[in-house]
Amino acid sequence: MAGGAAPKADEPLPHPAKDQLPSISYCITSPPPWPEAILLGFQHYIVMLGTTVLIPTSLVPQMGGGNEEKAKVIQTLLFVAGLNTLLQSLFGTRLPAVMGGSYTFVPSTISIILAGRFSNYSGDPVEKFKRTMRAIQGSLIVASTLQIVLGFSGLWRNVTRFLSPLSVVPLISLVGFGLYEFGFPGVAKCVEIGLPQLVIIVFISQYLPHVIKRGKNIFDRFAVIFSVVIVWIYAHLLTVGGAYNDAAPKTQASCRTDRAGLIDAAPWIRVPWPFQWGAPSFDAGEAFAMMMASFVALVESTGAFFAVARYASATPMPPSVLSRGVGWQLFLYRENAGLLALTRVGSRRVVQISAGFMIFFSVLGKFGAVFASIPAPIVAALYCLFFAYVGAGGLSFLQFCNLNSFRVKFILGFSIFIGLSVPQYFNEYTAINGFGPVHTSGRWFNDMVNIPFSSEPFVAGCVAFFLDNTLHKKDGQVRKDRGRHWWDKFWSFKGDTRSEEFYSLPFNLNKYFPSV
Repeated sequence: MAGGAAPKADEPLPHPAKDQLPSISYCITSPPPWPEAILLGFQHYIVMLGTTVLIPTSLVPQMGGGNEEKAKVIQTLLFVAGLNTLLQSLFGTRLPAVMGGSYTFVPSTISIILAGRFSNYSGDPVEKFKRTMRAIQGSLIVASTLQIVLGFSGLWRNVTRFLSPLSVVPLISLVGFGLYEFGFPGVAKCVEIGLPQLVIIVFISQYLPHVIKRGKNIFDRFAVIFSVVIVWIYAHLLTVGGAYNDAAPKTQASCRTDRAGLIDAAPWIRVPWPFQWGAPSFDAGEAFAMMMASFVALVESTGAFFAVARYASATPMPPSVLSRGVGWQLFLYRENAGLLALTRVGSRRVVQISAGFMIFFSVLGKFGAVFASIPAPIVAALYCLFFAYVGAGGLSFLQFCNLNSFRVKFILGFSIFIGLSVPQYFNEYTAINGFGPVHTSGRWFNDMVNIPFSSEPFVAGCVAFFLDNTLHKKDGQVRKDRGRHWWDKFWSFKGDTRSEEFYSLPFNLNKYFPSV
């Protein structure tokens, strides 16, 4: 063999498949020391602020709200995210998953905002905001029942028990890679801030630990805090130095550190409460559209849960545990899985501390607004790293599959290609025409078709799931090729003691709510 001797046939692989990811410093049940855990929890809080701020910043002005309304929405999202994260880590999957806002719900929310009864309203803008918010609340309440029913009834368990390592690869990979439009395009909105952030976090997390051996874990675990502080100060110096005084309004909005308007608008102390904008209003069509968005988010979050479990060095989730987590879920924040990979800390306690920060800073609005005013290009640079880790986490499941099988190659390649190509068509069509390929007089029906086909992980995951469960499935060799034999021992909650260690409910609740 040219270039060196061929390995012997009976020689073991230098990198055998691993049920649990090695080289993780702290797994789910092994928390780091309290000072380190608090800093790591704060880091998760800083990272999740990105989506929590970006979504209201985009939507609230379209609803007629100003900075005060935007600050209240951000506080409410933070408060609910903190509560949901605690519930998920205690009674759901018990994974270190941060629950936060999701871009999946944005199109159906915009559809409600553009509804005639709101877009044609010519009265007080604040009243328009409240009416729109009540309609969005009503749709979300109805949509949330879908996940509750699918999760707690066990229906989602019956679906996910047909998953295999092969079918989750396209799903998880595009949960990360499918959000490429939120990466460098966001960095480029203010490249003099975003690009240094991207370079510095890569240098601190990947190179510096190998240059400075002492304190190696400090640099890779706290790279986000170090890099964000450095670039944030640099961005503030540019702002106060007048670098953007004559810049275009869009450039100022992206680059300046004093343009968010959140600090002045946020109250010192405010506890969000249910129905703070009034009793929710309900519209059947809008509720159906939001339910479809909820189902798409459910499929996407299934992939994200697998990525979180992998980076927390846990065993694959039994379908019953996944179904239980879906029942407790509102949204799932994908960046969190990437941060677990960067820090190599998958401790449940760290994420629970992060939930405490979310609740604390949602109540003390002024303090929370300071961190929420981080320029968006800094957040976009973090996305470049974290979404890449999530996508790579999906690819790591290929170690359980037979990549020499043409069946595996077809399912893998075809599902990923279609998962990228179909949403590209739908999104490009929408960007050019202002509406999706399905365009009827019923806006809610349009959303029910356009939203799922605009999601890369949803399309790829559904195609892979269908093909993997219908294509020559009865062949005995196929079971090994798709990697299903690796997961058999974890598919029953009682099948492996490690699954019980990671996923058992606290306070001996498994006795009353068994996972079967």
